[in-house]
Amino acid sequence: MPIATPEVYADMLDRAKAGAFAYPAINVSSSQTLNAALKGFADAGSDGIVQVSTGGAEYLSGPSIKNMVAGSIALASYAHEVAQNYPVNIALHTDHCPKDKLDGFVRPLLAASTERVKGGGLPYFQSHMWDGSAVPLEENLQIAQELLSLCQAAKVILEIEVGVVGGEEDGVAHEINEKLYSTPEDAIATAKALGLGENGYYMTALTFGNVHGVYKPGNVKLRPEVLKAAQDAVHKEFGTPDEKPFHLVFHGGSGSLPEEITAAVDYGVVKMNIDTDTQYAFTRPVAGYMLTNYEGVLKVDGEVGNKKQYDPRAWGKEAEAAMAARIVEACEHLRAAGTHA
Repeated sequence: MPIATPEVYADMLDRAKAGAFAYPAINVSSSQTLNAALKGFADAGSDGIVQVSTGGAEYLSGPSIKNMVAGSIALASYAHEVAQNYPVNIALHTDHCPKDKLDGFVRPLLAASTERVKGGGLPYFQSHMWDGSAVPLEENLQIAQELLSLCQAAKVILEIEVGVVGGEEDGVAHEINEKLYSTPEDAIATAKALGLGENGYYMTALTFGNVHGVYKPGNVKLRPEVLKAAQDAVHKEFGTPDEKPFHLVFHGGSGSLPEEITAAVDYGVVKMNIDTDTQYAFTRPVAGYMLTNYEGVLKVDGEVGNKKQYDPRAWGKEAEAAMAARIVEACEHLRAAGTHA
């Protein structure tokens, strides 16, 4: 199937919330990791989300070029071609974009998608994330209002973050403290600023102790009940017909316990970001391959090595297969396996 249209993507997210399941959102930084993600979703019988961070976008443009917009559009163009060979819907998303990178990342991509849509085409990406966690809530929501309007023109869904995700990802770092927990008041302020769908479709990353990376047990305390409290507060304040008015996003999902994932999904999470776990799944078999085939991948003691073993496709296939298997596991944990309509 081709990359999801705006209508198909919105339906994907609505079905997830109504059916109490969520899609893994897999960070990619190469054609290999993209292909692994596509295969993983297809093997799981699940639609899915593929996303690129600012650092991943820079890398995709060429490590010496570091052009986030060029890398993002290159990924999107490649994905539009190869995804149509898989029997599931795939949405493309850009991950964390802090304030100082909006003008060099999200805004130019929105402008490019708007021009494409005006010409009768589809946006390059189906959703973009604005990470306002480092600015005061009022400023965060003001910028979100502006971006939501731009997203509507581009037929793109906006993702915002209300609260703070601990740890570090692509240079965005936060301490692990009480700021990691969004409040019901934060949720109500978000609904007042952005509406509940009438001003444009958006997803909300409320934080409940999330961190980027993997931490030892006991170092991080997730409180999924924070999400329920936020949904309940907005439902009560605005009298929404849906008891879960927000489409929620789970950041820092790597290393989470199954029961924590289940609770978060029950409270309205429709998208869970996974990066650390799939990075390891991709890299671990490469390490094993190199150690096992040491004399074949290196020209030891003047020998010629084994071309079939040092061919990047040989170890690349193993890396992609392992990453795809980890994505199937994620789909199963999130109850998305077998939900492709």
